[in-house]
Amino acid sequence: MFDEIIKNLVVIKQNFAKNYTGNAHIQEVIPTNTSKQFNIDESHLELLHNFAQKNPIYFNTFEEKINDILCTIYEGDINQYWLNSIKHGSSCQPFYPTWIMSAYIMASIANNLGYKELVDIGSGDGRIAFCGKILGLTTHSIEIDDVLVELQKTIAQDTNQNFNPHCADALEFNYSNIQLTNPVFFIGGLPQMGGDILATRIIDKINSITNLKKNTGIVFAGTNSRKELSQNLTNGGWNSLIDKHNLSVIDTVFLPTVWTFDQMVETPYIYTKFN
Repeated sequence: MFDEIIKNLVVIKQNFAKNYTGNAHIQEVIPTNTSKQFNIDESHLELLHNFAQKNPIYFNTFEEKINDILCTIYEGDINQYWLNSIKHGSSCQPFYPTWIMSAYIMASIANNLGYKELVDIGSGDGRIAFCGKILGLTTHSIEIDDVLVELQKTIAQDTNQNFNPHCADALEFNYSNIQLTNPVFFIGGLPQMGGDILATRIIDKINSITNLKKNTGIVFAGTNSRKELSQNLTNGGWNSLIDKHNLSVIDTVFLPTVWTFDQMVETPYIYTKFN
């Protein structure tokens, strides 16, 4: 199911990027309606549009047919939030979001793998946690930047979807307090930008909670760009950490993100679990 949706989303992104003539700082595409190519829950799709409509980073929308599929284009500007997000000493990556449709696919895969809770580390505007919430997962959105957390709270209130934003340093957060039983952690940072340090500390936190490790998954955002990563590109640059902590790769998906909009390759997301 997801393979077909992912393939169609990537084709739409690449066609749209090739022909885009606007000058917005960021832009992304959400299918306007469900269809054979995007066979997802209609109420979920409506909520994805609602997230974008209630999110102040987007200032313009228009519809366009791409590959004969009617799509809604959301144009936005994240400069204000990007600048604010880099001021924190332990921040691993400036605010650059994945696409909303990509976030929904990622949360859907986690849901299908049987996880009960979703913890998004370095969650930006909370889109992955939002998607987990509408899919029925118990979500926690951990973000160090107070301005982004206020943005999350505004979106949560305006969409009537409380995905539990926490304004906290993920390295110091007490995960025992949120009573996790079968969680998946999404790590919001590329390995070469300090994400490896963040991931190591999160794994240490998981190891410190009795019996949690055997029921926990971790999803890493990787890169296929040698320009961005001089080390081994296997598993999106995460291979050494995966080997070091005895993780098994259970799935890898390649999805559009803001930072790969002008590239022909997508961002790899690597789903792992502890052996």
